[in-house]
Amino acid sequence: MKRVVVIGGGFAGARVAKKLNGKCNLTLIDTEDYFEYAPGILRVLVEPEHYKKLHAKHKGYLPDSKVVVGHVKKIDKKNILLVGGKKVPYDYLVIASGSNYNTPIKEQDTFFATRVKHLLEANKKIQNSNKIAIVGAGLVGIELAAEIATHYNDKKVTVISSGSKILERNSSKAGNYARKFLENRGVEIIFNERIIDKDKNNLKGQSGKEYPYDIVFFTVGVKPNIQFMQGDFSKFAPKGIEVNEYLQIPGMENIFVAGDVSNIVEEKTAQTAEKHGDVVANNVLALINGNSMKKYISKKRLMVISLGKRRGVIEHKGFVITGWIPAILKGFIEKMVMSSFRR
Repeated sequence: MKRVVVIGGGFAGARVAKKLNGKCNLTLIDTEDYFEYAPGILRVLVEPEHYKKLHAKHKGYLPDSKVVVGHVKKIDKKNILLVGGKKVPYDYLVIASGSNYNTPIKEQDTFFATRVKHLLEANKKIQNSNKIAIVGAGLVGIELAAEIATHYNDKKVTVISSGSKILERNSSKAGNYARKFLENRGVEIIFNERIIDKDKNNLKGQSGKEYPYDIVFFTVGVKPNIQFMQGDFSKFAPKGIEVNEYLQIPGMENIFVAGDVSNIVEEKTAQTAEKHGDVVANNVLALINGNSMKKYISKKRLMVISLGKRRGVIEHKGFVITGWIPAILKGFIEKMVMSSFRR
């Protein structure tokens, strides 16, 4: 059987692995031995016990595959070299190594025990803080602000945006609803300010103003995990890995890319990562079996934004629903996804 290796066990990599399990000689390489439902992590920062609902062991949903826990140091045209010297050979490679934010929202190179420890530490810091600053007013920044503002009523939460509005890539209706929701709960939103430096107690803005904080979360500057793209591969990954219409690295038909690590300009959501995974899994099997591949079509997909437990926004093709229905839908999606990994 052909040897297929998937790097990364997030939404894209796990999707590929699940679809290929039992259909080839599959190896999943991940820095963790479990799948994590990343969209639920923000809730964990205010409700640590929620973390128990967000992980599932890779081996549990990949009974016919091999799972290797390790850190990829380098890849070449035949092997993956792990930190420590181990080599994993492949016939087909899927790179789905994802992206990372500043800790503890999304971490790279952490194992389960350490991951939980960091989240618990962040929760304790939030509890003990009066002034909480969030840099960035995109999806993550706004959802985090809502989680804190709806869970605590004694915290001064400040969101600092370099742009002129929040949720800039969403409709004005979605952004206006989220802004009103946050401001009604005491969140201060500062626009057109770029943070250029910080010390122990203050963020320093380009305007010259300083913003005091007890704890700060940076939700900007997301970077794809491409440090192993060296040598012949480095030219394909200046900021994200270049792909063709079939999600292959150009000129390397046996190497596919899925999820946040690709250079496709689109919203980097879990749903998009899963769509990548569907196309990549199909195309790997197509090459193995001599069939035709499918093209990936990038498009805007339904987006569900949570504003705490009981409110949210659904947006799709210019249609927006606000209120309690999005919150229920987001919770339902989380349960459905996690149940699919525990069957």
